[in-house]
Order: sequence, then structure tokens, then C-alpha cells
Amino acid sequence: MKTPAEVEAHFKEHGQEHVLQFVPDLSDADKKALFDQLASVELEKIPPIAELEATLKKQEEESASQTIAPLTERVAYSSDAAMVQKVEPLGLEAIAQGQVAALVLAGGQGTRLGFDHPKGMYNIGLPSGRTLFQMIVERLLRLKHLTKADKNVPLYVMTSPINHEETVTFFESNNCFGMERADIFFFQQGVLPCFGKDNKIIMETTSKIAVAPDGNGGIYPSLSKSGALADMDKRGLKYLHVFAIDNSLVKPADPRFLGYCISEQADCGNKVCWKTNAHEKVGVVAARDGRPCVIEYSEITKEMAEQEDGNGRLVFGAGNICNHYYTLDFIKEKILPNFGNLYHLAHKKIPYYDHEKKETVTPTANNGIKLETFIFDVFPLSKRMAIWDVSRAEEFAPVKNAPGSPSDSPDTARAAISNLAKAWVEVAGGKVTGNSDQNEISPLTSFAGEGLEELVKDKEFSAPFSL
Repeated sequence: MKTPAEVEAHFKEHGQEHVLQFVPDLSDADKKALFDQLASVELEKIPPIAELEATLKKQEEESASQTIAPLTERVAYSSDAAMVQKVEPLGLEAIAQGQVAALVLAGGQGTRLGFDHPKGMYNIGLPSGRTLFQMIVERLLRLKHLTKADKNVPLYVMTSPINHEETVTFFESNNCFGMERADIFFFQQGVLPCFGKDNKIIMETTSKIAVAPDGNGGIYPSLSKSGALADMDKRGLKYLHVFAIDNSLVKPADPRFLGYCISEQADCGNKVCWKTNAHEKVGVVAARDGRPCVIEYSEITKEMAEQEDGNGRLVFGAGNICNHYYTLDFIKEKILPNFGNLYHLAHKKIPYYDHEKKETVTPTANNGIKLETFIFDVFPLSKRMAIWDVSRAEEFAPVKNAPGSPSDSPDTARAAISNLAKAWVEVAGGKVTGNSDQNEISPLTSFAGEGLEELVKDKEFSAPFSL
């Protein structure tokens, strides 16, 4: 931790000494709070706003002349049984050897769900009452059983300043859902200072600068600063599977996805769901001037969006679902050294301290700039990107909207889990009668439909059922 004198020198060096203007009038407690906050700000890693604006403008101009094309190399499909048979053992072996970790992006609150707590604590209404966090942990425990591994697949949980303590308490009060506490590493997403249009950091109060979360791309510097990356090295990990908390069907440390990426010697991988229609508002994985990236739906022309291949499949259909694979070497050697060039600017209404009123004021118009980063902005750094296309019905049921919403709600997620449970029973030789959105198979019983034959073969189940 820097001393107050070092903090003062650091901010003067970068022309931000105004943040110290109220120090003579602050109480000892407020002085400490301010210096503690400032000590964590790495101004040397944040380019001036004018420089960032120029860089982004240049990138936009260059983008207009760049060629956008679908990725055609290292693209495979989970529906390809022969491919699955080839790559799944590789993923299972990596798990058994203790080379794999799972990381969940869990910094958000369930505000849109009417739930004022970390989203991972949300119960979507399954008969068991399982939360999103519990389902993830239990799926990892099932993988340990399947691979007969000596160790758990460690889980890294990226929280945020608004939900970190509550998240940790929730895990610990539930005995970490059966996983050893030592195998769960909690770390916080970072924050970045907010700037005025004059490139000066905005003061929210006399003893606090205005900050905002650094976006889901904040995972990369946070991995390093929190000690999570060092912990991964200590464990001897090689591969990392990263995903968002809101996907109720996520398969953490999915051995098929991992196995495919390993088989292709990929440094980075992305699991995708093909778009349901040409104009679905989702970013797609593609190539810009030959480099992998995510193209926002607004960047694709109507003709490109509707283009189909010879099989009637959308050419630009690889929908991004925030489900990624990395080698640790790629993170350490490619991402972290180049991360300072990946900021985006968002013009926002940022509360600020009004000198005349001597109070914090919320503006009615945009008065400042928040910096943010996107997790997929590192894709162009990849030399061997791999794409694994999966079934939406089996792997993607996000929980974003309030109960009762027609899409991406707890209701649609619960129905997806229920329908998948029914399908697994029938594939394993059982029969299901009746209709219900309350069918459930415990993640501890099956990870992806395996191991059910002895339980269900030649048996009839009346919906709703629970195994």
C-alpha cells in the first residue's frame, strides 16, 4: 500500500492533484478513506481521455474498410457424435489431472428480477430450491466423481464491490454446497475512476472520487491483482473455463468444450449458440481482417445477417453467449501485457460534488465518462481461436428478465431445465407422462445425461418428477 505522500506524488505526476484539494478539511477517518481509495488507482495504466477518444475514432475509421468474414477454421459442433467421442476424453483427462478451473462472472445483482441480492443467490423455482450458485458447484462436484479425480475442479468467483461480502457469506453459510472452502477463490471485479470532459477525475464527495465497475473485461487485471492468477499457478492449472452467472444451463468445466480446444491447441475458445433468426440482437463471433472478434449485431448489414450457406444455415450465426476458454499462458503472455489498449468510453450522468452547494449533485445530462472493458475484446490477440457450437435447448437458458417475461426469465429457464430432464430420462430408456416445468435431475446425479440408465430404464415417471 502506498503512503499518503506517495499517493500525492502519483496524482500530481498525472495532473490529478485536485482530488486532494479537500484534504486539509477532512477528518482523520475521511482522510484515510480517501488515501486508501486513491492508493488502488493505477493512473499510469489509464491513457488520457483525449488519447483514448483518438484511438477509438481511428479504430472506427479502420473498421469501415476492414473485411468481416465468418470464422471457418477450428469450428466444431456438439451435435457431431464422432467429434464428441474424440474430444470428450481429452477434457475429462485434463480435469482428472487437476489442470482445469472454472470461473464464474458473478458481479451483478438481481435487480431486474426484483431481487436485491447477488444474482447467483437467485432461486428460479425448481422443486429443490437450488440457486444458480448451487447448480454450478454441484455440477463441478459431479465432474470430480465422473473423473475419479483426487481434487475438485477449483471455482473462482468474480464478485464486485457491491456484492462481494454477501456472496462470500452466502457460500460459507451453506457449507459451500459440499465443496471444500479452500477450492473456492473469491475476488472482486475492479473499478475505474470516472472522468469529466476536461480529463479530470470527478469528485463524488470531498473524500471520495467517483468510480464505476470496469466491465466484464475487468476479469483480466483483477485475476492478476487479486492473487487469483498466482493461485492458479500454485495449483498447476493450465486451462480456464469462464462463464456468466445468469446461464442456468451452463456446464462449468465442460469436458467436451475443453477437450475440443485442447485437441486444436487453441489458446482461446468460445462456446456459441447459433442465432434463432437472422436478426436476433446478439453479437456474433467472426473475423475482422482475419482476426477473431465479436461483431455487434448493429455492425452487420441486412444482407450479411440473412446470408445462408448451402444447408440453409446462417453464415453469420455464431451467437456469443459469454462462455470462454483460455490457456493460462495466453492470459499471462498475451492478454495482460496488452490490456491497457482495450478501454471503451461511455458518456454518463455521474454524481459530483458541487463546491457552491457543498453537496453531491446528480446531473440531469451526461457530464462525464466511464471507462469499461469487454471480455471478448481480447479475441483478436488469439492466434488459434476455437469455436464450439452447442444446442440452445441443452446449454443456454439465461435468467435476465423478471418473472413472467416471455424470454430469458426464471420461468423460461425453469422450463428449459425441466424439458432437458425429461429428454435425459427418455434417452436413458425411461418414459415420462404428463407435462410440467417442475422436472429436475440433480446435478450430483448427472452432468449431461450420463449415468441414468440404472435409475430410469424401463420405468415410467409422471411429471413433475425429481431425481
